[in-house]
Amino acid sequence: MKQDNNDQPISNIKLKQIALLFIIVILFLLIAYNLATFIPSLLGAITLYIVTRRYNFYLIEKLKWKPWISALLIILGTIVLIVIPLYFTGHMLYDKIANAQSYMDKFSDFLDKIQVYIQKETHIDILSVENIDKLKELAGHVSTIALSSTVNILTIVAAMYFLLYFLLSNPRRFEYMMIKAAPLKKGNVKMIGDKISKMVIANAIGIPVVSVGQALVSLIGYLIFGAPSPFLLFVLTALTAMIPVVGSAVIVVPVSLFLAAEGDVYSGVGLALFCLCIGGVTDNILRFTLLKRLENIHPLNTVFGIIMGINLFGFMGLIFGPILVSVAVLLIEVYRDEFTDDDEPEIIEPNDSTQSE
Repeated sequence: MKQDNNDQPISNIKLKQIALLFIIVILFLLIAYNLATFIPSLLGAITLYIVTRRYNFYLIEKLKWKPWISALLIILGTIVLIVIPLYFTGHMLYDKIANAQSYMDKFSDFLDKIQVYIQKETHIDILSVENIDKLKELAGHVSTIALSSTVNILTIVAAMYFLLYFLLSNPRRFEYMMIKAAPLKKGNVKMIGDKISKMVIANAIGIPVVSVGQALVSLIGYLIFGAPSPFLLFVLTALTAMIPVVGSAVIVVPVSLFLAAEGDVYSGVGLALFCLCIGGVTDNILRFTLLKRLENIHPLNTVFGIIMGINLFGFMGLIFGPILVSVAVLLIEVYRDEFTDDDEPEIIEPNDSTQSE
């Protein structure tokens, strides 16, 4: 009587393979746990490496520059283009919230005026006293985190450039090690590399450019209609514009309500129409021109990525979070291609769902 294949014992080769994979996973978890502080630095270094990769190869292989000179020049360029503007932005935010008591008094007055205005015009108590207290408490908590994370961000940036120097100074060896370490088909390794490059550039360049474009339009509106602290609002608008669906409305709508609550209804309405209409047009133009050329990232990837990224990495998670979610989805596709023989799933059209007999 023939023995069923399902009853065959697991071969020694498979047992060794499972044991080795188990050891590798445990070692990676130990490394990640003990070096968790430097994970944002590593992600930042890889992000900048991908963005500047072709310029680095051009300097080294076409112009025959010394690798260390090319690396230092690229690092200096990224500092001028990225770090210095972020430093002045952070400095401005720090100055605004350094005096916590004065800041919270202004914020409380801001919320109180909006509540009174909405209740007067609609006779609906949308912002209850309990909700306002929660908002004030949340704002104070966020302010404290922002101030306490300054030193941590400086450490992350310093470590990021330390790692980036070694990636840029020997790029071929780094890429060779990554390719050799990947236990996948060559076609899938190439596909992963191309996809990750596009996703990183779309997140690291495309989304911030779109957000800043929207914020610049909003800044014009803030200046025209006399919004308080327009340059601070510009920074906050640029940050919130990265969030899909709600975007810059998180800042524009409360500021418009505040202007109306101050008695300047025309300015409040004008600011809302200007920022939401013209800003929305700017957002759509940039998305359909710039982002379509880079990589079309699903909005849900961005939403969940931002939530996860902020919890894991703080402010820098706005960029890294969506990348990690997109990479996770990509690896599922690769797994399916590597280890299953199924064809592409068939999408059933609504008209084909049932046929009458």
